[in-house]
Amino acid sequence: MRLKVYIFLIIPLLLFSCGEYEKLLKSTDYDLKIAKAKEYFEAEKYVRTTELLDQIIPRYRATVQAEEFFWMKARSFYAMKDYYTAGADFKSYIDQYPYGKYTEEATYMAALCDFKIAPRAELDQENTNNAIEGFNVFITRYPYSPRVEESKKMITELQERLVEKSYMSAKLYYDMGQYKSSIVALTNSLKTNADSKYREEMMYLKLNSLYLYARNSMPNKQRERYQETLDDYFSFMEEFPESKYSKEVKKIYQETSQFLKIETTEPTANIQ
Repeated sequence: MRLKVYIFLIIPLLLFSCGEYEKLLKSTDYDLKIAKAKEYFEAEKYVRTTELLDQIIPRYRATVQAEEFFWMKARSFYAMKDYYTAGADFKSYIDQYPYGKYTEEATYMAALCDFKIAPRAELDQENTNNAIEGFNVFITRYPYSPRVEESKKMITELQERLVEKSYMSAKLYYDMGQYKSSIVALTNSLKTNADSKYREEMMYLKLNSLYLYARNSMPNKQRERYQETLDDYFSFMEEFPESKYSKEVKKIYQETSQFLKIETTEPTANIQ
């Protein structure tokens, strides 16, 4: 019974509130709209805040107040987790107020928005690159900010995501049996990400790709490609003499040496 009474009391209040807000949107009293936008912002009613600011900003664009309105709007979208719109608004604020009251924070927040929307490794990494660039700009411009260390940590996390993306893309060619493309992709990834945690695996995949590419080549191309396999074998063994792929690598070496008719005893001495 009490619940019903409560519902009957609250519904008229909600309808009245909505009605008042609709009147406010249609009003020409911009002083009131500004006051209410600030009130809604403080009350964390961000949808209403942004709707009012959309009406206010065009009218006050060339005024001193405009900077505060732009900032409030960007913060509102960020609070609503609309990171695409928030990021665009933070960047717009920076463009319009390069020496503004909130420019340092806006620079950080713009990068943070790109960080928030950066996808998992297997998807397109445009926002990941944008976030890295954004944080680097922030660190360069504000080297004494207390947020520099946090920014560096996020850059590291984003870079690891790019490394994983590079690894996954290269490995995809290998898994599909496209060994020529696999060799190119793995070579590029190894050059770009020399310290990758996937380095040993990628070097093995490259070596095996070279071997399989040679084995499946036309006879007149095989000697040249087996020689490339042999060269890559020595590079692999120099870097990973106790590799977890030793058994597979030994087999590649033996079959490559057999084709090239070279002695196999000495080079395999360190392979367990």
